[in-house]
Amino acid sequence: GAGEVEFFTEYGEANRYQVQEVVGKGSYGVVVSAVDTITGEKVAIKKINDVFEHVSDATRILREIKLLRLLRHPDIVEIKHIMLPPSRREFKDVYVVFELMESDLHQVIKANDDLTPEHYQFFLYQLLRGLKYTHTANVFHRDLKPKNILANADCKLKICDFGLARVSFNDAPSAIFWTVSILLYI
Repeated sequence: GAGEVEFFTEYGEANRYQVQEVVGKGSYGVVVSAVDTITGEKVAIKKINDVFEHVSDATRILREIKLLRLLRHPDIVEIKHIMLPPSRREFKDVYVVFELMESDLHQVIKANDDLTPEHYQFFLYQLLRGLKYTHTANVFHRDLKPKNILANADCKLKICDFGLARVSFNDAPSAIFWTVSILLYI
């Protein structure tokens, strides 16, 4: 429909996805839910406007995309596809296709006053499992907060937004330091 034309600016692959609704807006652009017409799967598509306008933004976006392509784990949000424009001259916006999650941990905690200790235990287990994986890969998120943890109704969590993450090439002591720091923060 009309929303799809506005969302996808002349991208050849746009017809693969049927846009459902806007699920988020931020300084970077818009996130919509959509259906992949090939697989039938529900996805989230993040449109990042004018990706090359500011070097700092471009660096952050590129870092996040590179890390998420490398970090494959059940507790980390998965990039399914990156849509590129038909020609490099038109390369203004980037569309990143993610698996669709229903909410984030901030909303879940705010909306549910009946969460049990078992819920929190399961949340913490998933977070620590995801962090162990990233830290073993020497990747440090550095912006872990409830809004950067996606959630589904079945209590599954996935860490997202690796835009401020750093990769450490040092030996173990820094990894131990960061793990302890993050655990103290939690």
